[in-house]
Amino acid sequence: MTAFFALATSLLWGLADFGGGLLTRRSPALTVVVVSQTIAAVVLGAIVLATGGWSEAGPRLWFAVAAGLAGPVAMLSFYKALALGPMGVVSPLATLSVAVPVGVGLVLGERPALVQVAGIAVAVAGVVLAGGPRLGGAAVERRTIGLTLAAALGFGAVFALIAEASTTVTGLFLALFVQRVTNVVAGGAALWLSTRRGAPALPEGGFRWSSLPALAFVGLADVAANGTYSVAAQHGPVTVAAVLASLYPVITALAARGFLRERLRAIQAAGAGLALVGTLLLATG
Repeated sequence: MTAFFALATSLLWGLADFGGGLLTRRSPALTVVVVSQTIAAVVLGAIVLATGGWSEAGPRLWFAVAAGLAGPVAMLSFYKALALGPMGVVSPLATLSVAVPVGVGLVLGERPALVQVAGIAVAVAGVVLAGGPRLGGAAVERRTIGLTLAAALGFGAVFALIAEASTTVTGLFLALFVQRVTNVVAGGAALWLSTRRGAPALPEGGFRWSSLPALAFVGLADVAANGTYSVAAQHGPVTVAAVLASLYPVITALAARGFLRERLRAIQAAGAGLALVGTLLLATG
């Protein structure tokens, strides 16, 4: 069950990142984040009302609030790093986020089997290679490295925090709703500050209502990914769930190949193959 839900997480996050990346080519990244998360918050609010999730309110929701604050910070740091440095360096380095939940699992006493340790090593190596790392070229600025590491820490924190935010299904809906509301508030504040400094809030030509379905998909896929990861982490080792869920860059690369006809570099194809081998080792371990 852990492997299934963790792989579902990587699929959903990979597709959400792919969709978000396409949308940010036409609209400001902050606007994409705020609008997509607002749609997700509205849908989750309706689900919480329908399921009586408010009865699950308790101290654990502070984990959801913390995850909601960490998420936008990580996204902004990641986008800024991508703007400053080569994607072939930034994207693989951001996968270090997996170290946070894996470290939490080890601190809590989890001890993966030998075959799972091998699977973790192979899968992480595959994800890094799937990002197409650039081994040569100009040096990367320290600021870019710092922003990328901040993004990785933030993404990893979201991994760890959302897994602690609830213990029941209805509680999970409420936790995800609180996380999304926090995302919208934090992202909205950042968007307001950005516009005060002269940055545009809307794309050239104004907002296109035809983009709403894509924005809704990005927001809801991200919500679903958080939910499936929480289930995976609660029903099995966090170390395994976190590594399998971190395979989303492979999904993003394959989506770009399938929908945009982008050619995979040899190192990316090798990385995807290694990620698959690592997945099989983890699932069978």
